[in-house]
Formats: sequence, structure tokens, C-alpha cells
Amino acid sequence: MTTSSPRPRVLVVRNDATDPLALLADWWVEVGVDFDEIKADDGEFVPDSLPEGYDGLVLLGGGMSAWEDDVAPWLPNERAMTARAVADGTPVLGVCLGGQIITIACGGTVERAGQGEVGVVELHLTDEAAADPIFSSLPQVPAVAEFHIDEMKVLPEGAVVLASTPACAHQAYRLGDRAWALQFHPEIDAEIMGIWADGEPEIAQRCGMSPGQAEAITASRQDELVATWRPFAHAWADVVRSAAAE
Repeated sequence: MTTSSPRPRVLVVRNDATDPLALLADWWVEVGVDFDEIKADDGEFVPDSLPEGYDGLVLLGGGMSAWEDDVAPWLPNERAMTARAVADGTPVLGVCLGGQIITIACGGTVERAGQGEVGVVELHLTDEAAADPIFSSLPQVPAVAEFHIDEMKVLPEGAVVLASTPACAHQAYRLGDRAWALQFHPEIDAEIMGIWADGEPEIAQRCGMSPGQAEAITASRQDELVATWRPFAHAWADVVRSAAAE
């Protein structure tokens, strides 16, 4: 008689109430990955190391910058936990602010971007993406939602760049075998884009777009975005499952 292995479990750090796990939650439920969420923005404690019982770590986005410890006093612990998880070979996924947290935690730098990005953009994948465990799931020119004015400027030593755009050289990179930092938002839908653009219209306008345009463009390409990033989310879940089985 065989027994089923336990479902892999991931710890998620939410940095901003307006930036939830969103579609990633649905996609990971589909493939049997469980998750617990720390609502750091709501005052829940963020540890400085990944607690036992977790097979992966996810860092979500937020309206603050990755260096603004005065705005988000949990960031030092979040960076410490991230650095330890990456060093231990734990699967890590950082989305926008989360990717910038990985960058600073592991020795890189994050700065204000020369040109921010809002709306939907097409990524240029590097040659290394074709052999990457999760980026190899993407089409040749994947479209993705963006909302950022900071950028991952200097990457940690050993980072492998996987995607770029004309406005942002470091849209995504892998560090080691199991940590990925993303500048973009694979997890959001048009409704979330609308909330962000309405809440910070000056950012949308700085990027040459009205809030209504940002939401409308995302809505018009919603099916394409889901078809692109759902397999990506499943691929990261496969990495977590493989790590948990070791």
C-alpha cells in the first residue's frame, strides 16, 4: 500500500492590501500547492527566517519602495528571511516589490527607474530563458502587466537575466537554481490594474497613460495574459514540489 505525499506548502508575504496573491492563488490551488499568507501590511509578524514546514517563499508587491523601512518596518525581517531562503536553495518567487526585495537582500541595488512602466508590455526573453525551469513555459514574446517606477538596477552576483524590455533591462532574473525575481505582475487582472491606476494616477500619467486606459488595455488582453502566465505559475509549483520531495 502506498501513501500519498503531503501537499507542498508555501509562505506568502503580502506587503500591501491592494496587491494580493490574486490569480496565482487560483493557479496554485489547481495543481495542489497550499499556502499561508502573512499580511505584513496589516501588522502581522514577519519572521527573519522561513519557519519549518514550508517548501517555498513568495514575496508580493506593494506601493512602497524596497528600501523604505520607515514606511514598511517589517522589510528588514523580510529581506533577512529572503536572503536565508535563497542561500538554503528554497524556491523563492518575488513579484515587483518582491523581486526588488530579493535584489537588495542578496547584494544588489534598487533605484528609481529612468522610465516606469504601466499597462501591458511585451517581454524580450534572453537565450537563458529557454533552459529555465519556469521561463521555458512562456511563448516567444510574452505579454505581461506592469506597474512600477523603481527598478532592479544592479543585480546580485551570479544572477542570470531572463527577460528585459526597452525601458527596463532587468525584468526578471534567476539567482541560483530556485529563486526568481520579477519586475512585472503575472498575478493581476484588469480590476486590480484599475485600482492601482485610480489610486496613483500620477504614476500612470508619468508613464504616458490615463488610469482608464491602463485598466482597459489590461482587460482587452486578459485572456492572453491568463493563457501566458497560468503555465508559468504551474511550472513554479513543479519546482516547489520537486524541492519538497528531496
